[in-house]
Amino acid sequence: MKRTIFIVIIIICIVCGIIFYHSQKRVVSSIQTTIQKVAAPLNPLSISAMRARSYPGSNLKIEQTLSDGSNYHQYIASYMSDGLKINGLLTIPIGTKPKAGWPVILFNHGYISPGEYQTDPSVGQYASYFSVFAEAGYIVFKPDYRGNAQSEGKPEGAYYSPAYTVDDLNALSSLKKYPDANPNKIGVWGHSMGGNITLRDLVVNPNDIKAAVIWGGVVGSYEDLAHWHDPAYHPSITQSAAQNRVRSALMKQYGSPSSHSPFWQSIDPTNFVSSITVPVQLDVGGSDEEVPSSFSQNFRDKLQKAGKTVEFFTYPGDNHNISNHFTEAMQHSLDFFNKYLK
Repeated sequence: MKRTIFIVIIIICIVCGIIFYHSQKRVVSSIQTTIQKVAAPLNPLSISAMRARSYPGSNLKIEQTLSDGSNYHQYIASYMSDGLKINGLLTIPIGTKPKAGWPVILFNHGYISPGEYQTDPSVGQYASYFSVFAEAGYIVFKPDYRGNAQSEGKPEGAYYSPAYTVDDLNALSSLKKYPDANPNKIGVWGHSMGGNITLRDLVVNPNDIKAAVIWGGVVGSYEDLAHWHDPAYHPSITQSAAQNRVRSALMKQYGSPSSHSPFWQSIDPTNFVSSITVPVQLDVGGSDEEVPSSFSQNFRDKLQKAGKTVEFFTYPGDNHNISNHFTEAMQHSLDFFNKYLK
């Protein structure tokens, strides 16, 4: 009897030892996994990583003086971003500067083939857009982004690289340093791809922007973008190959974009709308064939659900550039900026 009890006790001890060993092994494994996650560098496209880095910009340097507009001076100016010289179109109102400086609009243009894009407004790219703001008494700055026109660096796009947003946030810092600008009255206007950059600006640096307007913006989630193709998007073979490599590498490592994926959620600016602190206006062509109007509608819904101030305008039957209701849409944008920046 005693021998049987002894054997049972031995067996119980062995079983308990095995259980303890495996439980400790699981604990150690869990700790190691946690350490690896903490120690692993954030993807540079993640919103957390973009918030953690700095955007010092530089003093704006006048590279070329252009002919004056109706009531404003025009220049090609440059600034520094990631060690690259980035050019942009700068307009300065003619007249008596307000005591605190002129209000500012950072103008984010949409996709134009980087090799075809021109800074000079005489070629007509967005000239009719930014001239409305320039004539209304705003400093307007339209950065070219790296690799576009004469800006240094290689074009990288906006959706699978942080590069263009980095250039834009450095432009924002550079504008804050500009002597004629009011650093506390800066708004952002973005079209198409520039709308995506504007959205990233808002969630990465919500403190230095006071209002934002997005026309036909690529403001869908990554799950939306995975099923979207812009028929007007015709990058060069080199640029397309580079972007496809990045996108393919991310999907190979993290799987297809999904609302259930921690990685895709970490880089998706629409997942951070709670961080937006400024009023937003969205303008959409009702028959936009390039960027689905549902992107803006869903983004509006997210802003409203988060209790944010948002205006939404749809222009029935209109296209990606809102060409048929251009005057009306620009007036909506101008009224919005006048309300929050003047």
